[in-house]
Amino acid sequence: MKKKIGISYSEANFQNYWNWFTPAELGEDIELIELSFQKNNREDIKRCDGFVLTGGIDVLPAIYGGAEEYPYMPERFLPERDEFERLIYKYSQEAKIPVLGICRGMQYINIMEGGKVFEDNGEKLHKFHKKESEDKVHEVIINTHSLLYAITGQKRGQVNSAHHQAVNPNALGENLMVSVYADTPNPIIEGLEFKDKTGKAFMIAVQWHPERMKEKEQNPLSQKIKEQFIKEVKNHKR
Repeated sequence: MKKKIGISYSEANFQNYWNWFTPAELGEDIELIELSFQKNNREDIKRCDGFVLTGGIDVLPAIYGGAEEYPYMPERFLPERDEFERLIYKYSQEAKIPVLGICRGMQYINIMEGGKVFEDNGEKLHKFHKKESEDKVHEVIINTHSLLYAITGQKRGQVNSAHHQAVNPNALGENLMVSVYADTPNPIIEGLEFKDKTGKAFMIAVQWHPERMKEKEQNPLSQKIKEQFIKEVKNHKR
């Protein structure tokens, strides 16, 4: 039976996540499943051996006690998506299934573990992080005691950036640690993982977009992360 990676549907550039996993990497062993709040295909969640929580629209601030109004807030939120992805993450932790969080996905993991995000990073940081016509590019500094470092072998690297929110370092979720910071003024959190990994499945969450960075096949902060995630999915036992 093939292993299955469930990719949560995003209203923003969903196909990029799907295309990131090439036929050569999936082989005959793995297939992709779109997990969509629009289709509400909850029964497919329990068929999966790995999950990708994607980027996209801001999480409803009421979920983490955030402000009702703030700069660059969306015209409308998607509480149905928030709830559907909550179910995905809840099941991943109960069944010990590998998870990869990307951009909003990282922020939402922090929220679901009891943490908070900054509703808006402010104009000074937008110069380095907020998407305009193209993703921004900046350096990051990686914690050498992290799983991310063990996977990539990188102490520093370049990543792309397209976000106006960030994880609040004073409100980290339970049992989460910072694996990487942006090397920019007022460094923001660029990666999270479990602090105590005992009894936990693989989980890496990053603020950047490994699925669409330039030269992603040569960048360990895209390719190595994906390779390790695929390995973890293959090794997952039901």
